[in-house]
Amino acid sequence: MNRKIDLFDSTYSHFEAEMLARIRHKTFGEDFGQNSWTTADEYRRWARWLSLDERSHVLEVASGSGGPALFLAGLCGARVTGIDINAHGVATATQRAESEGAGDRVTFREVDAGAKLPFADATFDALLCIDSANHLAERFAVLQDWLRVLKPGGKALFSDPVVVTGLVSNEELAARSSIGFFVFTPPGVNERMIREAGFELAGQEDVTENAAGVSRRWHDARAEDRAALLQIEGDERFEGLQKFFATVHALTSQRRLSRFVYLARRPI
Repeated sequence: MNRKIDLFDSTYSHFEAEMLARIRHKTFGEDFGQNSWTTADEYRRWARWLSLDERSHVLEVASGSGGPALFLAGLCGARVTGIDINAHGVATATQRAESEGAGDRVTFREVDAGAKLPFADATFDALLCIDSANHLAERFAVLQDWLRVLKPGGKALFSDPVVVTGLVSNEELAARSSIGFFVFTPPGVNERMIREAGFELAGQEDVTENAAGVSRRWHDARAEDRAALLQIEGDERFEGLQKFFATVHALTSQRRLSRFVYLARRPI
């Protein structure tokens, strides 16, 4: 039986450590503070899909360490509000924004993204949720609330890294979900829910290849820094995370669990 393994608390608590920065560089190439399966090139491309500029106000759901929100603001000049349920992530993100002199345009709040969002109707021009929608239990209700907080014509972009596209054993599902709560999605369900929530489906793309490559590099980079990571994580967490990354790589490289990105638009 797979025990739950912490990927987030201690990672965010030590996010600025030189050793973790080194691992991110080996994993992603260009490190902008991400803690998901996305790379800088992919993120830039998705930012273009959202058609953002300095007048835009963007909501990033599951903002983590704050790096992606700051990166996005730097790309297009938009104002970004990041929300995350993890207090360590919000504290790290807030500190980063202040240290980079961006606290006036990029802010972070501790919010449960699975509940009704604490924002007025039609507040945001765009919304991003990268590799985290699978942690939100009520997908349809979440999509309805995203529609509510977006302005007419606003766009929501989210990626789902656990779409079931092949045979997966119970042991593999347990290892893949060992870092927290997960909802695994059959093909076609996200598309249907997007439309039923009131959105127009403006685009989608299979981006499984990125998850396969990132998970392999993340596993290998951690193995190279095993001794230093053991000082932070201990044996059980280190080995548990190595099994997690190896499982992600096996499932994505064999296309048994796939990663898709969806672009939804609120009708005018």
